[in-house]
Amino acid sequence: MLAEFISAYNIGINVLEFKLVKLVASAPLNVVMTLLASSFIVVIPLMVIFLYFKKDMNVYSFIVAGILFFIVSDIIKMLTAEPRPCNVTELSWINNVACESTFSFPSNHASVLTGLTFFMGKYRYVQIAYALWVGVVLFGRVYLGLHYFTDIIAGMALSMAIFYVVYRNRQGINRGLNLTVKKIVPRLSL
Repeated sequence: MLAEFISAYNIGINVLEFKLVKLVASAPLNVVMTLLASSFIVVIPLMVIFLYFKKDMNVYSFIVAGILFFIVSDIIKMLTAEPRPCNVTELSWINNVACESTFSFPSNHASVLTGLTFFMGKYRYVQIAYALWVGVVLFGRVYLGLHYFTDIIAGMALSMAIFYVVYRNRQGINRGLNLTVKKIVPRLSL
């Protein structure tokens, strides 16, 4: 019942967004957006390495939060079972470049990528560059027909809630994981 309500709501409210996206859609932009959508596979490990070599203790909270963003988002996806826009018959006209068969609501990309932005707070220029990249990637998720705009907003809201919980408990998380890592892997010094 919840899934039916969300689906009906999304189709109605988000038709305009897909019409606007269709105005800018092109074959070259399809390629760029597809590449950007998968670039998180490279960027997130680079962020972990950056925090590690900056000797930023938040690297452990960063990893825990990233895992929580993904797990909680996936649980909500299974509970709502919202089909992706590219899989909805009424929206067959949208830009369907890289359709996936998994569920849409909320966006894992939005929850993980937005939440991790907060961990770059001490590094203002890195945070700004990362936030701009996140904005383009999240637009790409809608552009590719993989998410409704509301999926993105829900993923962002979820990430803020999880970040708040992890941030409030960061000292315990960082201390506990730092001791464990020191026992398992001796710290490399460059």
